[in-house]
Amino acid sequence: MEKKKHLLRNVCLSFGLCFMTQVVNAGNGAVTEKLSLENDKTKVYVSQRPKEKDRLFVSKAVEEKIRSVKKRLTNARLAWMFENCFPNTLDTTVHYRTLDGEDDTFVYTGDIHAMWLRDSGAQVYPYVQLANKDPELKKMLRGVILRQLKCILIDPYANAFNDGATGGEWMSDQTDMKPELHERKWEIDSLCYVLRLAYHYWQVTGDASIFGEDWEKAVATIVKTFKEQQKKENQGPYTFMRKTERQLDTMSNNGMGNPVKPVGLIASAFRPSDDATIFQFLIPSNFFAVTSLRKASEVLRMVNNNTTLANECAGLASEVETALKRYATFQHPKYGTIYAFEVDGFGNQLFMDDANVPSLLALAYLGDVDVNDSIYQNTRRFVWSKDNPYFFKGAAGEGIGGPHIGYDMIWPMSIMMKAFTSQDDAEIKACIQTLMNTDAGTGFIHESFHKDDPTNFTRKWFAWQNTLFGELIIKLIDDGKLNLLSE
Repeated sequence: MEKKKHLLRNVCLSFGLCFMTQVVNAGNGAVTEKLSLENDKTKVYVSQRPKEKDRLFVSKAVEEKIRSVKKRLTNARLAWMFENCFPNTLDTTVHYRTLDGEDDTFVYTGDIHAMWLRDSGAQVYPYVQLANKDPELKKMLRGVILRQLKCILIDPYANAFNDGATGGEWMSDQTDMKPELHERKWEIDSLCYVLRLAYHYWQVTGDASIFGEDWEKAVATIVKTFKEQQKKENQGPYTFMRKTERQLDTMSNNGMGNPVKPVGLIASAFRPSDDATIFQFLIPSNFFAVTSLRKASEVLRMVNNNTTLANECAGLASEVETALKRYATFQHPKYGTIYAFEVDGFGNQLFMDDANVPSLLALAYLGDVDVNDSIYQNTRRFVWSKDNPYFFKGAAGEGIGGPHIGYDMIWPMSIMMKAFTSQDDAEIKACIQTLMNTDAGTGFIHESFHKDDPTNFTRKWFAWQNTLFGELIIKLIDDGKLNLLSE
Protein backbone atom coordinates (compact mmCIF):
# COMPACT_ATOMS: atom_id res chain seq x y z
CA MET A 1 0.00 0.00 0.00
CA GLU A 2 2.81 2.37 0.91
CA LYS A 3 4.44 1.74 -2.46
CA LYS A 4 1.18 2.53 -4.29
CA LYS A 5 0.73 5.72 -2.27
CA HIS A 6 4.26 6.76 -3.17
CA LEU A 7 3.63 6.09 -6.86
CA LEU A 8 0.37 8.03 -6.85
CA ARG A 9 1.86 10.94 -4.99
CA ASN A 10 4.58 11.18 -7.59
CA VAL A 11 2.47 10.97 -10.72
CA CYS A 12 3.65 14.38 -11.83
CA LEU A 13 4.88 15.55 -15.19
CA SER A 14 7.21 18.36 -16.04
CA PHE A 15 4.26 20.25 -17.57
CA GLY A 16 2.44 20.39 -14.25
CA LEU A 17 0.34 17.21 -14.14
CA CYS A 18 -0.18 16.59 -10.43
CA PHE A 19 -3.26 15.55 -8.49
CA MET A 20 -5.01 16.30 -5.23
CA THR A 21 -5.41 13.85 -2.34
CA GLN A 22 -7.59 13.90 0.72
CA VAL A 23 -6.46 12.76 4.16
CA VAL A 24 -9.04 10.57 5.94
CA ASN A 25 -9.14 8.40 9.07
CA ALA A 26 -9.16 4.75 8.16
CA GLY A 27 -11.08 3.81 11.29
CA ASN A 28 -8.29 1.92 12.98
CA GLY A 29 -6.25 4.85 14.14
CA ALA A 30 -4.18 4.93 10.96
CA VAL A 31 -4.28 7.84 8.57
CA THR A 32 -4.38 7.00 4.86
CA GLU A 33 -4.77 8.85 1.61
CA LYS A 34 -7.52 8.22 -0.89
CA LEU A 35 -8.25 9.81 -4.23
CA SER A 36 -10.82 12.57 -3.99
CA LEU A 37 -13.34 11.55 -6.64
CA GLU A 38 -16.60 12.91 -5.24
CA ASN A 39 -18.56 15.71 -6.88
CA ASP A 40 -18.23 18.34 -4.16
CA LYS A 41 -19.40 21.75 -5.34
CA THR A 42 -17.56 23.40 -2.45
CA LYS A 43 -14.26 21.76 -3.24
CA VAL A 44 -11.58 23.86 -4.88
CA TYR A 45 -10.01 22.00 -7.77
CA VAL A 46 -6.62 23.35 -8.75
CA SER A 47 -5.86 23.50 -12.46
CA GLN A 48 -3.29 20.93 -13.55
CA ARG A 49 -2.30 22.83 -16.68
CA PRO A 50 1.25 24.10 -17.07
CA LYS A 51 1.86 27.65 -15.92
CA GLU A 52 1.03 30.15 -18.65
CA LYS A 53 4.68 30.89 -19.38
CA ASP A 54 5.32 27.16 -19.93
CA ARG A 55 2.47 26.52 -22.38
CA LEU A 56 3.68 25.80 -25.90
CA PHE A 57 0.76 27.44 -27.70
CA VAL A 58 -2.00 29.70 -26.40
CA SER A 59 -5.25 30.33 -28.26
CA LYS A 60 -7.57 33.10 -27.15
CA ALA A 61 -10.52 31.25 -28.66
CA VAL A 62 -9.71 28.04 -26.84
CA GLU A 63 -9.27 29.87 -23.53
CA GLU A 64 -12.62 31.56 -24.01
CA LYS A 65 -14.22 28.21 -24.81
CA ILE A 66 -12.80 26.75 -21.61
CA ARG A 67 -14.21 29.63 -19.55
CA SER A 68 -17.59 29.34 -21.25
CA VAL A 69 -17.88 25.58 -20.71
CA LYS A 70 -16.71 25.79 -17.10
CA LYS A 71 -19.39 28.37 -16.34
CA ARG A 72 -22.07 26.05 -17.70
CA LEU A 73 -20.89 22.87 -15.97
CA THR A 74 -22.21 22.70 -12.42
CA ASN A 75 -20.28 19.51 -11.73
CA ALA A 76 -17.05 20.94 -10.33
CA ARG A 77 -14.97 17.86 -10.94
CA LEU A 78 -16.11 17.50 -14.53
CA ALA A 79 -15.35 21.18 -15.16
CA TRP A 80 -11.89 20.65 -13.67
CA MET A 81 -11.19 17.67 -15.92
CA PHE A 82 -12.41 19.56 -18.98
CA GLU A 83 -10.12 22.50 -18.19
CA ASN A 84 -7.14 20.16 -17.82
CA CYS A 85 -7.83 17.98 -20.83
CA PHE A 86 -9.23 20.09 -23.66
CA PRO A 87 -6.17 22.37 -24.10
CA ASN A 88 -3.61 19.63 -23.38
CA THR A 89 -2.53 19.29 -27.01
CA LEU A 90 -1.92 23.05 -27.25
CA ASP A 91 -0.33 23.31 -23.82
CA THR A 92 2.16 20.48 -24.19
CA THR A 93 2.57 19.12 -27.74
CA VAL A 94 2.21 21.87 -30.38
CA HIS A 95 5.41 23.34 -31.84
CA TYR A 96 4.41 26.12 -34.23
CA ARG A 97 6.82 28.12 -36.36
CA THR A 98 7.23 29.30 -39.94
CA LEU A 99 9.31 27.45 -42.50
CA ASP A 100 10.30 29.19 -45.73
CA GLY A 101 7.60 31.74 -45.03
CA GLU A 102 4.85 29.15 -44.53
CA ASP A 103 3.05 27.96 -41.41
CA ASP A 104 4.61 24.79 -40.01
CA THR A 105 3.43 22.87 -36.94
CA PHE A 106 5.02 19.77 -35.47
CA VAL A 107 2.80 17.96 -32.94
CA TYR A 108 4.10 15.49 -30.37
CA THR A 109 1.82 12.61 -29.46
CA GLY A 110 2.63 13.30 -25.79
CA ASP A 111 5.32 11.42 -23.91
CA ILE A 112 6.69 10.15 -27.25
CA HIS A 113 8.32 13.11 -28.97
CA ALA A 114 7.34 12.18 -32.50
CA MET A 115 4.48 13.19 -34.79
CA TRP A 116 2.02 10.47 -35.72
CA LEU A 117 -0.13 11.40 -38.72
CA ARG A 118 -3.12 9.81 -37.02
CA ASP A 119 -2.61 11.29 -33.57
CA SER A 120 -1.74 14.79 -34.75
CA GLY A 121 -4.77 14.87 -37.04
CA ALA A 122 -7.05 13.77 -34.20
CA GLN A 123 -5.37 15.93 -31.55
CA VAL A 124 -6.02 19.26 -33.28
CA TYR A 125 -9.34 18.32 -34.93
CA PRO A 126 -11.54 19.65 -32.07
CA TYR A 127 -9.90 23.08 -32.29
CA VAL A 128 -10.92 23.60 -35.93
CA GLN A 129 -14.41 24.68 -34.86
CA LEU A 130 -12.80 27.71 -33.17
CA ALA A 131 -10.41 28.67 -35.99
CA ASN A 132 -12.49 31.55 -37.35
CA LYS A 133 -12.39 33.25 -33.94
CA ASP A 134 -8.60 33.18 -33.62
CA PRO A 135 -6.20 33.99 -36.50
CA GLU A 136 -3.23 32.52 -34.60
CA LEU A 137 -5.06 29.25 -34.01
CA LYS A 138 -6.00 29.15 -37.68
CA LYS A 139 -2.35 29.54 -38.69
CA MET A 140 -1.32 26.77 -36.30
CA LEU A 141 -3.91 24.40 -37.75
CA ARG A 142 -2.87 25.32 -41.26
CA GLY A 143 0.69 24.49 -40.26
CA VAL A 144 -0.31 21.01 -39.08
CA ILE A 145 -1.91 20.22 -42.43
CA LEU A 146 1.03 21.54 -44.45
CA ARG A 147 3.46 19.56 -42.29
CA GLN A 148 1.37 16.39 -42.73
CA LEU A 149 1.39 16.78 -46.51
CA LYS A 150 5.17 17.09 -46.47
CA CYS A 151 5.37 13.95 -44.34
CA ILE A 152 3.35 11.97 -46.87
CA LEU A 153 5.68 13.10 -49.63
CA ILE A 154 8.67 11.88 -47.59
CA ASP A 155 7.12 8.42 -47.21
CA PRO A 156 3.42 7.49 -47.45
CA TYR A 157 4.08 4.17 -45.71
CA ALA A 158 5.35 5.78 -42.50
CA ASN A 159 3.05 6.30 -39.53
CA ALA A 160 5.26 8.58 -37.40
CA PHE A 161 7.86 11.23 -38.16
CA ASN A 162 10.75 13.04 -36.50
CA ASP A 163 11.13 16.80 -36.37
CA GLY A 164 13.86 16.73 -39.00
CA ALA A 165 16.29 14.08 -40.19
CA THR A 166 17.29 13.03 -36.69
CA GLY A 167 16.96 9.26 -36.84
CA GLY A 168 15.60 7.39 -33.86
CA GLU A 169 15.13 4.14 -31.97
CA TRP A 170 13.58 2.19 -34.85
CA MET A 171 16.23 2.83 -37.49
CA SER A 172 17.23 -0.84 -37.30
CA ASP A 173 13.80 -1.99 -38.52
CA GLN A 174 14.04 -4.05 -41.70
CA THR A 175 12.14 -1.75 -44.00
CA ASP A 176 13.02 1.32 -46.06
CA MET A 177 13.82 3.58 -43.11
CA LYS A 178 14.84 7.22 -43.55
CA PRO A 179 16.24 9.56 -40.88
CA GLU A 180 13.06 11.68 -41.07
CA LEU A 181 10.97 8.70 -39.96
CA HIS A 182 10.27 7.78 -36.35
CA GLU A 183 8.51 4.57 -37.37
CA ARG A 184 7.45 2.97 -40.65
CA LYS A 185 4.39 0.89 -39.88
CA TRP A 186 1.98 0.97 -42.81
CA GLU A 187 -1.49 1.91 -41.58
CA ILE A 188 -4.31 2.99 -43.90
CA ASP A 189 -5.77 5.35 -41.33
CA SER A 190 -2.60 7.48 -41.15
CA LEU A 191 -3.30 8.86 -44.62
CA CYS A 192 -7.05 9.11 -43.99
CA TYR A 193 -6.59 11.34 -40.95
CA VAL A 194 -4.69 13.86 -43.07
CA LEU A 195 -7.54 14.05 -45.59
CA ARG A 196 -10.13 14.28 -42.80
CA LEU A 197 -8.38 17.20 -41.10
CA ALA A 198 -7.73 19.13 -44.31
CA TYR A 199 -11.34 18.74 -45.45
CA HIS A 200 -12.77 19.78 -42.08
CA TYR A 201 -10.47 22.82 -41.91
CA TRP A 202 -11.59 23.88 -45.38
CA GLN A 203 -15.28 23.35 -44.61
CA VAL A 204 -15.09 25.44 -41.44
CA THR A 205 -12.72 28.24 -42.53
CA GLY A 206 -13.17 28.36 -46.29
CA ASP A 207 -9.38 28.65 -46.53
CA ALA A 208 -8.32 26.80 -49.68
CA SER A 209 -4.69 27.94 -49.46
CA ILE A 210 -3.68 24.54 -48.07
CA PHE A 211 -4.64 22.89 -51.37
CA GLY A 212 -1.55 23.77 -53.33
CA GLU A 213 1.05 21.71 -55.16
CA ASP A 214 1.94 19.57 -52.13
CA TRP A 215 -1.75 18.75 -51.64
CA GLU A 216 -2.20 17.43 -55.17
CA LYS A 217 1.06 15.50 -55.00
CA ALA A 218 0.12 14.04 -51.62
CA VAL A 219 -3.33 12.92 -52.78
CA ALA A 220 -1.83 11.34 -55.89
CA THR A 221 0.65 9.55 -53.62
CA ILE A 222 -2.16 8.36 -51.34
CA VAL A 223 -4.11 6.93 -54.28
CA LYS A 224 -0.98 5.22 -55.60
CA THR A 225 -0.24 3.74 -52.17
CA PHE A 226 -3.80 2.52 -51.65
CA LYS A 227 -3.78 0.85 -55.07
CA GLU A 228 -0.42 -0.81 -54.38
CA GLN A 229 -1.92 -2.21 -51.19
CA GLN A 230 -4.89 -3.67 -53.01
CA LYS A 231 -2.23 -6.17 -54.12
CA LYS A 232 -3.90 -6.90 -57.44
CA GLU A 233 -0.74 -7.61 -59.42
CA ASN A 234 1.87 -8.27 -56.74
CA GLN A 235 2.54 -7.80 -53.03
CA GLY A 236 3.53 -4.17 -53.49
CA PRO A 237 6.77 -2.49 -52.38
CA TYR A 238 6.18 -2.50 -48.62
CA THR A 239 7.68 -5.02 -46.22
CA PHE A 240 8.42 -4.72 -42.51
CA MET A 241 10.26 -6.77 -39.93
CA ARG A 242 11.57 -5.89 -36.48
CA LYS A 243 13.76 -7.79 -34.06
CA THR A 244 11.42 -7.99 -31.11
CA GLU A 245 9.97 -10.26 -28.45
CA ARG A 246 6.53 -8.81 -29.16
CA GLN A 247 4.66 -10.74 -31.84
CA LEU A 248 2.49 -7.85 -33.06
CA ASP A 249 5.46 -5.53 -33.64
CA THR A 250 6.63 -7.41 -36.72
CA MET A 251 5.17 -9.08 -39.79
CA SER A 252 5.22 -12.70 -40.91
CA ASN A 253 6.25 -14.13 -44.28
CA ASN A 254 9.49 -12.17 -44.60
CA GLY A 255 7.75 -8.91 -43.78
CA MET A 256 4.80 -9.27 -46.17
CA GLY A 257 2.23 -10.48 -43.63
CA ASN A 258 -0.43 -13.14 -44.07
CA PRO A 259 -1.67 -13.58 -47.65
CA VAL A 260 -4.73 -11.78 -48.97
CA LYS A 261 -6.82 -12.43 -52.04
CA PRO A 262 -7.19 -9.32 -54.25
CA VAL A 263 -10.87 -8.42 -53.97
CA GLY A 264 -10.76 -4.61 -54.08
CA LEU A 265 -10.06 -3.97 -50.41
CA ILE A 266 -6.88 -2.23 -49.23
CA ALA A 267 -4.38 -4.12 -47.09
CA SER A 268 -3.15 -2.50 -43.87
CA ALA A 269 -0.05 -4.08 -42.38
CA PHE A 270 -0.78 -2.51 -39.00
CA ARG A 271 -3.81 -1.37 -37.04
CA PRO A 272 -4.34 2.13 -35.56
CA SER A 273 -2.90 0.66 -32.35
CA ASP A 274 0.39 0.13 -34.24
CA ASP A 275 -0.15 -3.64 -33.83
CA ALA A 276 0.21 -5.92 -36.85
CA THR A 277 -2.99 -7.13 -38.47
CA ILE A 278 -3.76 -10.84 -38.65
CA PHE A 279 -5.89 -10.62 -41.80
CA GLN A 280 -4.64 -7.54 -43.62
CA PHE A 281 -7.96 -6.22 -44.92
CA LEU A 282 -8.74 -4.16 -41.82
CA ILE A 283 -12.44 -3.32 -42.13
CA PRO A 284 -12.72 -0.08 -40.08
CA SER A 285 -9.77 1.43 -41.94
CA ASN A 286 -11.24 0.48 -45.32
CA PHE A 287 -14.46 2.26 -44.39
CA PHE A 288 -12.37 5.28 -43.40
CA ALA A 289 -10.59 5.16 -46.76
CA VAL A 290 -13.90 5.34 -48.63
CA THR A 291 -15.10 8.53 -46.91
CA SER A 292 -11.65 10.12 -46.96
CA LEU A 293 -11.17 9.54 -50.69
CA ARG A 294 -14.55 11.11 -51.38
CA LYS A 295 -13.60 14.18 -49.38
CA ALA A 296 -10.37 14.47 -51.36
CA SER A 297 -12.31 14.07 -54.58
CA GLU A 298 -14.64 16.92 -53.66
CA VAL A 299 -11.72 19.26 -52.94
CA LEU A 300 -9.88 18.31 -56.12
CA ARG A 301 -12.98 18.99 -58.18
CA MET A 302 -14.08 22.23 -56.52
CA VAL A 303 -10.74 23.83 -55.64
CA ASN A 304 -8.04 22.34 -57.85
CA ASN A 305 -10.14 21.70 -60.95
CA ASN A 306 -8.25 18.42 -61.21
CA THR A 307 -11.04 16.20 -62.52
CA THR A 308 -8.69 13.38 -63.47
CA LEU A 309 -7.39 12.85 -59.93
CA ALA A 310 -10.84 13.59 -58.47
CA ASN A 311 -12.34 10.83 -60.59
CA GLU A 312 -9.54 8.48 -59.60
CA CYS A 313 -10.29 9.09 -55.92
CA ALA A 314 -14.02 8.63 -56.40
CA GLY A 315 -13.54 5.49 -58.46
CA LEU A 316 -11.27 3.90 -55.88
CA ALA A 317 -13.72 4.79 -53.11
CA SER A 318 -16.55 3.09 -54.97
CA GLU A 319 -14.45 -0.01 -55.63
CA VAL A 320 -13.55 -0.37 -51.94
CA GLU A 321 -17.16 0.29 -50.91
CA THR A 322 -18.41 -2.47 -53.21
CA ALA A 323 -15.86 -4.89 -51.78
CA LEU A 324 -16.89 -3.98 -48.22
CA LYS A 325 -20.51 -4.83 -48.98
CA ARG A 326 -19.45 -8.25 -50.20
CA TYR A 327 -16.69 -9.24 -47.79
CA ALA A 328 -17.03 -7.24 -44.57
CA THR A 329 -20.19 -8.74 -43.07
CA PHE A 330 -21.04 -11.96 -41.26
CA GLN A 331 -24.30 -13.52 -40.08
CA HIS A 332 -23.65 -13.87 -36.37
CA PRO A 333 -25.84 -16.45 -34.58
CA LYS A 334 -26.45 -14.08 -31.65
CA TYR A 335 -26.28 -10.53 -33.06
CA GLY A 336 -27.45 -10.94 -36.64
CA THR A 337 -25.46 -9.38 -39.48
CA ILE A 338 -22.34 -7.66 -38.13
CA TYR A 339 -19.09 -6.28 -39.50
CA ALA A 340 -15.91 -8.32 -39.13
CA PHE A 341 -12.80 -6.60 -37.82
CA GLU A 342 -10.40 -8.11 -40.38
CA VAL A 343 -10.79 -10.34 -43.43
CA ASP A 344 -8.42 -11.76 -46.04
CA GLY A 345 -10.61 -12.21 -49.11
CA PHE A 346 -10.24 -15.99 -48.91
CA GLY A 347 -13.21 -16.27 -46.54
CA ASN A 348 -11.37 -15.93 -43.24
CA GLN A 349 -12.72 -13.30 -40.84
CA LEU A 350 -11.63 -12.02 -37.41
CA PHE A 351 -14.29 -10.99 -34.90
CA MET A 352 -13.14 -8.51 -32.27
CA ASP A 353 -12.72 -4.79 -31.87
CA ASP A 354 -9.78 -2.69 -30.74
CA ALA A 355 -10.19 0.58 -28.86
CA ASN A 356 -8.06 2.61 -31.25
CA VAL A 357 -9.86 4.75 -33.83
CA PRO A 358 -10.82 3.83 -36.51
CA SER A 359 -12.56 0.89 -34.91
CA LEU A 360 -15.84 -0.86 -35.51
CA LEU A 361 -17.38 1.07 -32.62
CA ALA A 362 -16.07 4.37 -34.06
CA LEU A 363 -17.54 3.88 -37.55
CA ALA A 364 -20.42 6.23 -36.75
CA TYR A 365 -18.17 8.75 -34.95
CA LEU A 366 -16.04 9.15 -38.08
CA GLY A 367 -19.11 9.36 -40.27
CA ASP A 368 -18.20 6.20 -42.17
CA VAL A 369 -21.62 4.65 -41.53
CA ASP A 370 -24.93 6.07 -40.31
CA VAL A 371 -25.44 5.60 -36.59
CA ASN A 372 -28.87 4.06 -37.33
CA ASP A 373 -27.48 1.52 -39.80
CA SER A 374 -28.78 -1.84 -38.58
CA ILE A 375 -25.50 -3.67 -39.24
CA TYR A 376 -23.61 -1.02 -37.29
CA GLN A 377 -26.03 -1.27 -34.37
CA ASN A 378 -25.70 -5.05 -34.32
CA THR A 379 -21.93 -4.68 -34.44
CA ARG A 380 -22.01 -2.08 -31.68
CA ARG A 381 -23.83 -4.52 -29.39
CA PHE A 382 -21.32 -7.24 -30.25
CA VAL A 383 -18.18 -5.21 -29.59
CA TRP A 384 -19.53 -3.96 -26.23
CA SER A 385 -20.01 -7.47 -24.91
CA LYS A 386 -18.01 -10.39 -23.62
CA ASP A 387 -18.30 -11.92 -27.09
CA ASN A 388 -15.60 -9.41 -28.10
CA PRO A 389 -12.37 -10.96 -26.78
CA TYR A 390 -11.00 -7.50 -25.98
CA PHE A 391 -13.99 -6.27 -23.98
CA PHE A 392 -13.21 -6.11 -20.28
CA LYS A 393 -15.46 -5.46 -17.30
CA GLY A 394 -14.44 -5.06 -13.68
CA ALA A 395 -14.85 -3.12 -10.47
CA ALA A 396 -13.56 0.12 -12.01
CA GLY A 397 -15.53 0.05 -15.23
CA GLU A 398 -16.08 -1.61 -18.57
CA GLY A 399 -14.77 -0.99 -22.04
CA ILE A 400 -12.68 -2.19 -24.94
CA GLY A 401 -8.92 -2.61 -24.90
CA GLY A 402 -6.70 -4.46 -27.34
CA PRO A 403 -3.55 -6.55 -27.62
CA HIS A 404 -1.35 -3.44 -27.63
CA ILE A 405 -1.56 -3.28 -23.83
CA GLY A 406 -3.17 -6.64 -23.17
CA TYR A 407 -5.60 -8.38 -20.90
CA ASP A 408 -7.87 -6.45 -18.53
CA MET A 409 -6.68 -3.00 -19.63
CA ILE A 410 -9.53 -0.73 -20.78
CA TRP A 411 -8.89 2.23 -23.08
CA PRO A 412 -10.90 5.35 -22.16
CA MET A 413 -11.00 6.05 -25.91
CA SER A 414 -13.48 3.19 -26.29
CA ILE A 415 -15.69 4.64 -23.55
CA MET A 416 -15.63 8.00 -25.32
CA MET A 417 -16.51 6.34 -28.64
CA LYS A 418 -19.48 4.67 -26.95
CA ALA A 419 -20.64 8.06 -25.69
CA PHE A 420 -20.06 9.76 -29.06
CA THR A 421 -22.19 7.15 -30.82
CA SER A 422 -24.87 6.69 -28.15
CA GLN A 423 -28.52 7.69 -28.45
CA ASP A 424 -29.30 6.77 -24.85
CA ASP A 425 -28.87 9.34 -22.07
CA ALA A 426 -28.36 6.70 -19.38
CA GLU A 427 -25.61 5.13 -21.45
CA ILE A 428 -23.91 8.48 -22.00
CA LYS A 429 -24.13 9.32 -18.31
CA ALA A 430 -22.54 6.00 -17.37
CA CYS A 431 -19.70 6.66 -19.80
CA ILE A 432 -18.98 10.10 -18.34
CA GLN A 433 -19.09 8.74 -14.80
CA THR A 434 -16.61 6.01 -15.69
CA LEU A 435 -14.25 8.51 -17.33
CA MET A 436 -14.39 10.74 -14.24
CA ASN A 437 -13.81 7.84 -11.86
CA THR A 438 -10.86 6.27 -13.67
CA ASP A 439 -8.41 9.16 -14.03
CA ALA A 440 -6.53 8.05 -10.88
CA GLY A 441 -7.22 11.48 -9.43
CA THR A 442 -4.97 13.23 -11.93
CA GLY A 443 -7.63 15.13 -13.85
CA PHE A 444 -6.31 13.68 -17.12
CA ILE A 445 -7.30 10.76 -19.36
CA HIS A 446 -4.73 8.00 -19.75
CA GLU A 447 -4.04 5.48 -22.49
CA SER A 448 -5.55 2.59 -20.52
CA PHE A 449 -6.49 1.57 -16.99
CA HIS A 450 -6.96 -1.77 -15.28
CA LYS A 451 -10.57 -2.91 -15.11
CA ASP A 452 -10.34 -3.29 -11.33
CA ASP A 453 -7.84 -0.57 -10.42
CA PRO A 454 -7.72 2.83 -12.17
CA THR A 455 -4.44 3.68 -10.42
CA ASN A 456 -2.87 0.97 -12.58
CA PHE A 457 -2.71 2.89 -15.85
CA THR A 458 -0.47 3.40 -18.89
CA ARG A 459 0.86 6.65 -20.35
CA LYS A 460 0.49 9.61 -18.01
CA TRP A 461 0.75 12.00 -20.93
CA PHE A 462 -1.29 10.99 -23.98
CA ALA A 463 -2.63 14.15 -25.58
CA TRP A 464 -5.06 12.56 -28.05
CA GLN A 465 -7.23 11.05 -25.32
CA ASN A 466 -7.19 14.29 -23.33
CA THR A 467 -8.31 16.46 -26.24
CA LEU A 468 -10.87 13.85 -27.29
CA PHE A 469 -12.44 14.08 -23.84
CA GLY A 470 -12.80 17.84 -24.31
CA GLU A 471 -14.31 17.27 -27.75
CA LEU A 472 -16.87 14.91 -26.23
CA ILE A 473 -17.94 17.33 -23.51
CA ILE A 474 -18.40 20.15 -26.04
CA LYS A 475 -20.42 17.89 -28.34
CA LEU A 476 -22.71 16.80 -25.52
CA ILE A 477 -23.34 20.44 -24.54
CA ASP A 478 -24.00 21.35 -28.18
CA ASP A 479 -26.40 18.39 -28.40
CA GLY A 480 -28.44 19.73 -25.47
CA LYS A 481 -27.05 17.33 -22.87
CA LEU A 482 -25.95 19.97 -20.35
CA ASN A 483 -28.47 18.80 -17.76
CA LEU A 484 -27.15 15.26 -18.09
CA LEU A 485 -23.60 16.49 -17.45
CA SER A 486 -24.77 18.45 -14.42
CA GLU A 487 -26.42 15.48 -12.73
